[in-house]
Amino acid sequence: MDNQTPAAELVDIWKRFPGVIANAGANLMVRPGSVHAVLGENGAGKTTLMNVLAGVYQPDEGTVSLAGQQMSFTKPAQAIKAGVVMVHQEFRLIPTFTVAENVALAGSPSIIAKRSIEDSVAELADRFGLATDPSREVWRLSMGERQRVEILKALWQDAKVLILDEPTAVLTPSEATELGRVVTAMANDGRAIIFISHKLDEVTEFCDEATVLRGGATVASSLPVEELDAARLAELMVGEATEVSVRRTRTSPVAEPVLEVRNAAVRDLHGIATVADVSLTVGKGEIVGIAGVAGNGQRPLADAIAGLESLESGTISLGGSSIEGATPKARNAAGLAYVPEDRLGVGLAPRLNVVENAMMRSYRSMTKGPFIDRSATQTMCEDLAAEYKVKVGKFDAPIGALSGGNLQRLLVGRELADDPKVLVAAQPTRGLDVQGVAAIQQIIVEQSQAGLGVLLISEDLEELLALSDRLLVMHEGEIVAEFDPDTTSRAEVGAAMAGAH
Repeated sequence: MDNQTPAAELVDIWKRFPGVIANAGANLMVRPGSVHAVLGENGAGKTTLMNVLAGVYQPDEGTVSLAGQQMSFTKPAQAIKAGVVMVHQEFRLIPTFTVAENVALAGSPSIIAKRSIEDSVAELADRFGLATDPSREVWRLSMGERQRVEILKALWQDAKVLILDEPTAVLTPSEATELGRVVTAMANDGRAIIFISHKLDEVTEFCDEATVLRGGATVASSLPVEELDAARLAELMVGEATEVSVRRTRTSPVAEPVLEVRNAAVRDLHGIATVADVSLTVGKGEIVGIAGVAGNGQRPLADAIAGLESLESGTISLGGSSIEGATPKARNAAGLAYVPEDRLGVGLAPRLNVVENAMMRSYRSMTKGPFIDRSATQTMCEDLAAEYKVKVGKFDAPIGALSGGNLQRLLVGRELADDPKVLVAAQPTRGLDVQGVAAIQQIIVEQSQAGLGVLLISEDLEELLALSDRLLVMHEGEIVAEFDPDTTSRAEVGAAMAGAH
């Protein structure tokens, strides 16, 4: 194979799941000896497309080729044998085994002696600058060291096409820089590296080409990264302006803050800083939008305000009273409503029925002695469904049977049922059809006009510009800019999203 023959090529890939089109004619062409970035917001179809290449999914339509030869994988083992290996965000290692043992399990080595395997793994690690101790147990390693083991596994399998899915998400800045050097070394060895990332500065630093997906389709293909900057990549990911059905009349500046966040900092379970010194306020009746490329701290910030994440430092006040350290239940009682971006994993319980999900916040007020008043909960759920136009077949059926739009209406309605002071809404319209988007946007606008303070986190820039009174931009865990939606341009916001302060 010469450098003119693509190492991997996917043409017109369609992949459908019940109620969702994940890939809609997506295309990707990756050259040997290159680092190719695949970009797109959450839900753009990146991981699905990579799973098609890696043999996890079979495409409904379209073709997959390696080195000019059309392939048809029905399982990952076939893709691995053909030279395609994917390093997932969640590492697949045995903690009690050593580095060498984990690497050896990835293939069928002819070497059996433990010392020989360790020597071979050490030699492979040195060749690509993957500093590690082959005799050390994996549970003793940092997250960055564990990722090196995953990459060593791929190299042990002689991967010709290596897919790295959000590889720096669990790395410190110094580890991310080191990974860049390793990725470059692997490309210089003739391997094709596919680099999925939300961190545009990393893409411009050590990727050669970039493909951008939006809505499951390829909107820009094999762009030379050296001719682009992070702002242009962010603009491609966000897309062109689209008409929205709901537009908000801006409020005048409000003096009464209902939510105040001061110098908030959050670290994830791996000790990585996800939110760094964030301060913001939301006034009564005000909608404050937060824009940013996915993965820049928006979700942990929302979870910290809702009490699902702990603050490392900083303060949070609701209606003038401190709530840091309070449980999510206590924050709800104090007037905080939360619509998380994961509506079925966090917001709702898919195995419970419609009534049980609807009454989660207010069941204590619907009891007869020690028992739930089923009649009262049924009536409450029916009233909520009627008010928020939730189409329900059977109220005693699992809530997972509802469509995405109806799930979101029910979730939003439940959170607003007790007249909260503040609504934190994260990606409230993601995945909904046009009517569903308009319905949720209308609810948010009407509630804000009635005095509700709203912190709106969205990856839909047009939605933010249409609904927000003020627009903040997050980048690498910080608020880096504030805009007036009436006077700012999409280009200015896109530049800030890419890190231009």
